[in-house]
Amino acid sequence: MAISDLYSSGKHKQEKGHFASVVKIAKTDGIISEGEQKLLDRAAKKLHINKSEYDEILKNPEKFPVNPPVSYDERIERLYRLTKMIFADEHVDKDQVILMQKIAVALHFPTDNVEKVCDEALHLVLNDNDLDDFTNAIKKVNAI
Repeated sequence: MAISDLYSSGKHKQEKGHFASVVKIAKTDGIISEGEQKLLDRAAKKLHINKSEYDEILKNPEKFPVNPPVSYDERIERLYRLTKMIFADEHVDKDQVILMQKIAVALHFPTDNVEKVCDEALHLVLNDNDLDDFTNAIKKVNAI
């Protein structure tokens, strides 16, 4: 196996883990709304998730652990996509926010600051900030 194959398979594990996190957020209330379904379909395409992987992850997202990227910007982007999923059905509930905070810790956001980071993330997405603005704001709230 070539080194590039190892990198791509590791990267794909990260992508599957992230997609599983997005699915967990979507399934928190027990149903996947039309808005959540559209966002899942877009996320799957962006993350190179094929149909069989999609079905497997949708069926059992807990089987796929969070494999956080090394890059801080990529971890912030993952947080952005999770936050977008929370708003996809136009209803934010406590269970989604709690799960988001757990996933944020798994993405290596500090436990002592995760509530502040997630609150800011929710505020930014609620106000339609794009990824660049989101990234800059999260870096201010979570200076490393």
